[in-house]
Amino acid sequence: MPSEPTILAFDTSAAHCAAALLCGGQIVAQRHEPMAKGQGERLFALIQQVLDDQGAVWAELDAIAVGTGPGNFTGTRIAVAAARGLALGLGIPAIAVSSFEVLHHAHTRRGEARHLISLAQRHGYDLHALYLGRLTGVPMAMPLSDPSRAAPSLDDPDETVVLGENAGDIARLVEQAQGRPMAYRDCALPGADIAAHIAQVAAARLGQHTPRPAPLYVRAPDAAPPRDPAPVIVP
Repeated sequence: MPSEPTILAFDTSAAHCAAALLCGGQIVAQRHEPMAKGQGERLFALIQQVLDDQGAVWAELDAIAVGTGPGNFTGTRIAVAAARGLALGLGIPAIAVSSFEVLHHAHTRRGEARHLISLAQRHGYDLHALYLGRLTGVPMAMPLSDPSRAAPSLDDPDETVVLGENAGDIARLVEQAQGRPMAYRDCALPGADIAAHIAQVAAARLGQHTPRPAPLYVRAPDAAPPRDPAPVIVP
């Protein structure tokens, strides 16, 4: 593994198209464009612009890093498919980085090791995952509007900080369930810098055995089969 790898990172799991290039341990180029749709058409042009900003070429890359959500169903699949294809064509690893890991990397303070991470999603859902150096267990989805929702169970709440969107609400749920105060910090995913954090997380993981990137879905997709009957094929 190179001591200072060159890593291309990108993300389309939310209403944006983002890419960044890490080289020599530093983010040397990055771009972020808000967009509700069209990421599939824009992604490779944006990636090429990031490479051109640094005068880099594809052959110099040591790894691809990709945001795997949870997030937009189609957007996440676009980035994951691109990462797999690029890694295969270039003969380099593709490293998956979830939105939970991005938020942890962006907002962790010195001395903190345990986080209960909360990500607010569209349609009134809150996603939770316990982070102990890496994601532990299976992330959960709970409706924000349900007053009876169960609090996440923590083995060591005194050493855990609730981190993320709606962190205060989650902390109060845990306090009520476990009878002790919870530290929390409200914060959100780092919008314009999300690809940079993906690259930095991936750099620390380069050289380890990691599975191929796959979308991280906590809830079932909102898309439904079409109601119209299937067309009749005329012989």
